[in-house]
Amino acid sequence: MSLHLYNSLTRRLEAFEPLDAACPTMYVCGPTVYNYVHIGNARPYVVFGVLASLLRRRYGAVRYVRNITDVDDKINNAAREQGVPISAITDRFAAAFRDDMAALGAVAPDAEPAVTAHIPQIITMIERLIESGHAYAAENHVLFSVNSFDGYGKLSRRDVDEMIAGARIDVAPYKRDSGDFVLWKPSTDDLPGWDSPWGRGRPGWHIECSAMAEAHLGETIDIHAGGVDLQFPHHENEIAQSECAHGGKVFARYWLHNGMLNFGGAKMSKSLGNIEKIHDLVAQHPPEALRYALLSAHYRQPLEWSDAVIEQCVRTLDRLYGTLRDLAHIAVEPRIPFRLEEALDDDLNTPQALMIVNALASNARGVLSRAAADDQKTIDELANLKADLLGAGLALGLLQQSPAEWFARGADSSDDARIAALVEERTAAKKSRDFARADAIRDQLAAEGVLLEDTAAGVRWRRA
Repeated sequence: MSLHLYNSLTRRLEAFEPLDAACPTMYVCGPTVYNYVHIGNARPYVVFGVLASLLRRRYGAVRYVRNITDVDDKINNAAREQGVPISAITDRFAAAFRDDMAALGAVAPDAEPAVTAHIPQIITMIERLIESGHAYAAENHVLFSVNSFDGYGKLSRRDVDEMIAGARIDVAPYKRDSGDFVLWKPSTDDLPGWDSPWGRGRPGWHIECSAMAEAHLGETIDIHAGGVDLQFPHHENEIAQSECAHGGKVFARYWLHNGMLNFGGAKMSKSLGNIEKIHDLVAQHPPEALRYALLSAHYRQPLEWSDAVIEQCVRTLDRLYGTLRDLAHIAVEPRIPFRLEEALDDDLNTPQALMIVNALASNARGVLSRAAADDQKTIDELANLKADLLGAGLALGLLQQSPAEWFARGADSSDDARIAALVEERTAAKKSRDFARADAIRDQLAAEGVLLEDTAAGVRWRRA
């Protein structure tokens, strides 16, 4: 098998070959922690977390870095409005972000650098850019000179004039060219700031990721990933800064960009106000269903988000966990199917991978419905299907709960025990041919919203 990824830089599908086969490197742009993140923000961390797991299986290790932006004008504004230091804002929402990612099963990074912990590295990189003629100081600012880098625009494939117009860049009097962007800016006494050769100030947004990537992954990294909305100007500027600071060395060899989530027919964004915060969603829906939904479309395509999508994912997971519950009597170790790895090797084709998961469950239900549960050949066939189903779920970060945990969501465990006892009583009544009692128990549970299904593996129950 060979992993192929769509490289936004070359606009083609390419075989992935890491610089160091013992440990590929990947950097994913992290959140600016001034509020709860919305579900659209989670898409890259869920999808590229699947990639991190794949790389770890394939190569034995991966160095996955996801940063935290903890100094920013939005953070400053939030701190000013609440009358607290910026750390009170950033500490709270960085912790909330980690909780949200854990709830969604997003793979944790190997390193999570914060901007405020890398100010010396940022200053050093800016100094190198000035020394090499790619940046200049003006009125306590330091700016990158776009015209000094011939490769500017190679990622977004737009000319400089078009990019400047599209970015609505502020044409400040201290700029040599209207497209030049800020690497360092001055801070007033009421704003966070650090001493530097250019006065007390704070870094610009773009230089932060370049410096943190260099500090944790080196001058050239294998994969840089993030939302397509970051392609310009953020990622374009990262390339310019990093390659100029590193004497022309390639900054990132593969660029991956995920599509946006749409909500109500428009791109989900805080500026439009059409967002759904993960913090709220995980209180209303099973987090695993949210994860399933995020994987249901190919990562490079837009994904239409709605309550209907979430509910469909809940029903699908009900069927998958129901199948595993019917197979509870068979003990196996998870085994990732070759065809699922093939789907992920095809530019992280998670929709195809989910089709494979559902096909495995469907095949298992078919075997259960037509064969004797105690036949050894049947048990062996079901064992193979269950091992593949669990392994496929493991590769996608799904089906990691027990069926009992999934179906007990929001329910009192003592009530589960009561229901299970009634189911056992009904089974005993049927064996003793007391069908009136068996039917009465079924009707009682149905009235409580508990549905029973007789299968070859025994009685299955679920809440309606």
